[in-house]
Amino acid sequence: MKSPALKIDEPWRIEPQAMAVVESEQGTLSIDAAVIGRGLNVEPSLVPVRMREGGYRPLMAQEGGMKDQESGMRDQEIRAALDRHWAASDANDFETEHSIYREDAVLEYPQSGERIRGRRNIQITRTLQPSKKRFAVRRVSGSGDLWVTEYILTYDGKPSYTVSIMEFSGDKVARETQYFADPFEASAWRAQWVERMDT
Repeated sequence: MKSPALKIDEPWRIEPQAMAVVESEQGTLSIDAAVIGRGLNVEPSLVPVRMREGGYRPLMAQEGGMKDQESGMRDQEIRAALDRHWAASDANDFETEHSIYREDAVLEYPQSGERIRGRRNIQITRTLQPSKKRFAVRRVSGSGDLWVTEYILTYDGKPSYTVSIMEFSGDKVARETQYFADPFEASAWRAQWVERMDT
């Protein structure tokens, strides 16, 4: 028995790869859907729907859009937290600097083979570090749970080009890996193909 046409009066969009289960009096079936419309009469078998009291409800574009919006807001919050973290690092504000970490956070320095477990231990090692430090952030990039910061860390006036890779769990850093590199002289033999960078 053919299902009655479904009237859609709200804007909606379903991606081509979308799958859905349609429940109706005629039974249950899985479908593919690739439909864009507004105010259309379409067959229920073409549109992913969920049951609610009173009949069918289309899967709205806003449902995916809400997730995107929430993800974008979280990225903004993490980026703001990173900005506070690096500003506090440069100011030697150790409490604010380490508020970004989970209590059980892990910090790794692959070049020295060191791993530090726990926010308290991470903060202690940085507080006791004897050199005068300055931080100049060059770029922050990332989204979701993975963020990378490129910066110049200066120890007692000597620059170290540094990369911080932070893995978030919720709104806190669960793991950070840092790499450090010394500057080096540009080779004269490739000068004709090179432009100089401000560092």
